Amino acid sequence: MKKHTREDIEATLKSSDTEEFIDICFYRPIGYRLALLFSKWGVHPNTVTVASMLIGAAAGVCFYFTDLWVTVTGMILLVWANSYDSADGQLARITGQTSPLGRMLDGFCGEVWFFCIYAAICFRLMPQWGMWIWLLGAVTGFFHGKQAAMADYYRNAHLFFLKGKSGSELTDTQTLLADYNRKKWTDGFMSKLSNYLYYNYTKGQEAWAKQFLRLRKVLAQKYPAGAIPEWFCRAFRVKSLPLMKFTNILSFNTRAAVLFISLLVDMPWLYFVFELTVLNILLAYMVITHERFCKSFVGLLSEEQE
Repeated sequence: MKKHTREDIEATLKSSDTEEFIDICFYRPIGYRLALLFSKWGVHPNTVTVASMLIGAAAGVCFYFTDLWVTVTGMILLVWANSYDSADGQLARITGQTSPLGRMLDGFCGEVWFFCIYAAICFRLMPQWGMWIWLLGAVTGFFHGKQAAMADYYRNAHLFFLKGKSGSELTDTQTLLADYNRKKWTDGFMSKLSNYLYYNYTKGQEAWAKQFLRLRKVLAQKYPAGAIPEWFCRAFRVKSLPLMKFTNILSFNTRAAVLFISLLVDMPWLYFVFELTVLNILLAYMVITHERFCKSFVGLLSEEQE
């Protein structure tokens, strides 16, 4: 039996720049072994994603109950779901079965988890908070979506200048809209639907990244063949790398830790407060910083053209 080395696992990662310590030490090794098992069984990555979605939804239901052991069961289920969420991407990269539908499902998976979690918390707190808790939950859910979307966008932007187009899932609304218009519903309902949803998801990301879009436009004009010089890629990565730790905080592990603590002390509303304060401050800092250095790059490239 082949012994799987650290290099084998690292080959299935997007990059060390964008991976979090807990993921590298825990979720990625587990996900890699699950991916190998699923590959051997012939399981499609999208099937693993759907399984992750259902397990995460079950975890959310558990958080409605105040019983300690039910809460712990929910935590275990959420960790299990995230392990599958890690495995589906690694499986896709091992088998070469990446697709826009898979990316759309992967993003939707996390939304389902936290929709169920938020609903369970709101139902749990209704006796004390009344209907107001639903307003708090809805506002928190809105900003959760923005936090996750921009973290995903900036990670893929970093990967684009690190690994190129083939190593990143960075795209743009023009390309996605063209793909959507080119396809017919009769060609495949799910494929057409995934293009539509992916287009709207990307449109929301781009609305908060105007300077980055300007930068991409200038780069396309200056280097029409797509051969962006290494000096610029390196300069972009230097500016982008410090933000990767914030993209990780805005993703899963940190928010899961705060969620678990708030549930264990029977004060789940603390999780909503954490998202609306700490995570939104990090989101604002990340967006402002990214837009600022993209604007400076636009100025630098424009001066070179003159």
